[in-house]
Amino acid sequence: MPVLIVSGTGTEIGKTVVTAAVAAVALAQGRTVAVLKPAQTGVAPGEPGDVDEVIRLAGGVTTVELARFPEPLAPATAARRAGAPPVRPEEIAETAGKLATEHDLVLVEGAGGLLVRFDDEGGTLADAARLLAAPVLVVAPAGLGTLNMTALTAEALDARGLMALGVVIGSWPAVPDLAARCNPAELPGVAGAPLLGALPDGAGGLAAPRFRASAAGWLAPALGGDWDAARFAADAADAALPGTGAR
Repeated sequence: MPVLIVSGTGTEIGKTVVTAAVAAVALAQGRTVAVLKPAQTGVAPGEPGDVDEVIRLAGGVTTVELARFPEPLAPATAARRAGAPPVRPEEIAETAGKLATEHDLVLVEGAGGLLVRFDDEGGTLADAARLLAAPVLVVAPAGLGTLNMTALTAEALDARGLMALGVVIGSWPAVPDLAARCNPAELPGVAGAPLLGALPDGAGGLAAPRFRASAAGWLAPALGGDWDAARFAADAADAALPGTGAR
């Protein structure tokens, strides 16, 4: 798994923090890691972006940002409005492939969901994943609506012959509601892929040493951690049983 695509079922659901956690675990195992952000939107020149957050949390990773557009829009729209050339799937694949010759693991963090457009020809992160023949790690929210969004993402992957490595819950609430408690047991079925982690709400706000020390406990063995998906889902489901006080 030299290249892993990290995509969300939507935006603002924890992709960057999940990317940092996967990177931190790999670094702790002595692996070399690169993080590629094809298009950073909504960040002005000179401001820290997602790759800077990954460095802050995970430590010594190589980072590449192919393009930056100041408006918080889909990459294709943001590039057009900025009068700048878009990032194309072929460029993403070429850069990731080169990084893979120099690193043990390359994480490609998308922008929003799998089918967000990068250019006016309709190029998407899914197209880059296809060119790379790379698996996709899906980051999903915990609560109501996540099953539908995850199922749609899974169908899009399957239609393109892409493999979903698994699903990670990007932000597990400190006090999960009923939907969140039920969803861990349901997500593997709708995704057609295993549940591979759950990051606690606020993980991205932790000091770097604590984040790095905790990351393995948030991710399953397939991502280098020791998190137990079956136990997590069972504990969440038990808390959702009638009479337990779950709401």
